[in-house]
Amino acid sequence: MQFQIIIKILGLLLMVYSLSLLPPIAVALIYKDGALIAFLSAMVLTQVTGLSLWLPNRKHKRELKIRDGFIIVVMFWTALGLVGALPFLLEEEVPISISDAIFESFSGLTTTGATILSGLDTMPHAILWYRQQLQWLGGMGIIVLAVAILPLLGIGGMQLYRAEMPGPAKYNKLAPRISETAKTLWLIYVALTIACASAYWFAGMSWFDAIGHSFSTVAIGGFSTHDASIGYFDSQVIESIAVFFMFLAGANFALHFRAFRSLEVKPYLFDPEFRTYVMVLLIGIAISTSYLYFQDIYTSLSEAFRYGLFMTVSIATTTGYGNADFAMWPGFLPVMLIFMSFIGGSAGSTGGGMKVIRFLLLFKQGIREIQRLMHPNALMPVKLSGRAIPERVMSSVWGFFALYVATFAIILLALMALGMDQVTAFSATAATLNNLGPGLGEVAANFGGINDPQKWILTLSMLLGRLEIFTLLVILTRTFWRA
Repeated sequence: MQFQIIIKILGLLLMVYSLSLLPPIAVALIYKDGALIAFLSAMVLTQVTGLSLWLPNRKHKRELKIRDGFIIVVMFWTALGLVGALPFLLEEEVPISISDAIFESFSGLTTTGATILSGLDTMPHAILWYRQQLQWLGGMGIIVLAVAILPLLGIGGMQLYRAEMPGPAKYNKLAPRISETAKTLWLIYVALTIACASAYWFAGMSWFDAIGHSFSTVAIGGFSTHDASIGYFDSQVIESIAVFFMFLAGANFALHFRAFRSLEVKPYLFDPEFRTYVMVLLIGIAISTSYLYFQDIYTSLSEAFRYGLFMTVSIATTTGYGNADFAMWPGFLPVMLIFMSFIGGSAGSTGGGMKVIRFLLLFKQGIREIQRLMHPNALMPVKLSGRAIPERVMSSVWGFFALYVATFAIILLALMALGMDQVTAFSATAATLNNLGPGLGEVAANFGGINDPQKWILTLSMLLGRLEIFTLLVILTRTFWRA
């Protein structure tokens, strides 16, 4: 393990991240809401911390190995979550504890959107901007941005990219060099953000709200600048814009790149994961709308469709926006929507959950096992678009699914052991492990009412979900340290 190189890169990344505090500083100067000192102090502390890590190790130059990549990813996300809490702690108008500040920071960076804050409508503009910006930075991944920057500093980035994006169908590069891939992803990400912000503004949002909500929409984060979330605006046009961009952000960004490059929709039409993604959403929308209408939750079919469409896309893509309090809907509907978040977005998207591609492969594997009962000696490879999926990939998917379920069960039981009721524990675990945000029971409004040990467990759950479990747990194995 090349610890000096790892510490050097961690220091560099922290120094780069400190520059992201400049926009909140500018917002504080514009609105003069008193948060300037907090952000200046946080920026200086982060710069000094990064410099103290980089300076003693600046002369060490070696090629990174895959183990180093995993360590850097885990250390950086952990360090970033901790330093990201500084503005919340230093701003006197946001009186929260250390546990709450760290929870809010990790929730933003992991694009979970589970908040402990209330009274957002009267909070300093700089803090509101910062929360939205945290999600935007975390959406595509700070590491992917670093992959584009580090080669300019003489440091290879392939290992970081592999550690950040594990799983099937994620090794396909959009460009020959990994740095070009990262830049391409960010260009698409920025373009969608600009388009989303412009659409929100034309629909009636202020520039501040439009930019802030575009950050969390494209990042599939769910933070809002208002307590009532998207419901604050009470606008079907704004809700339609949010649905459109949540849908796009939940799809594989590689498809957006190929569609833009070819100026055709074929990349979407012929992609099995995208077709499954659309089908799951359509089924969820149909069920939600029908249930809301026939159970007389809403008096008209158009109204039922409005809320059923928005909340289904929001929860299924793990965004977590709300135009209604879905936790108050009766029957099975709130639980069904939370179960949809387990599928989540597509691989290569900013969505959370297990990812649609894994769900699709698990479904095909189940069908294959049923067919094998009738034809035990037949060779039946799992196929996508006519291509056989290697058994090693299928084993990896099954292993991920088993680990995901086991992790969910352990976190659920730990929360219940600390006094949380079953409904709240189930939804809180799903909301954090799937990087969803809203829950049921005691966490329906926000997570401020739960105790500190429960918040720390859920903070770990958010990090596990963001790094897709394997990346974090692999460093806890003996094999990793012996290799």
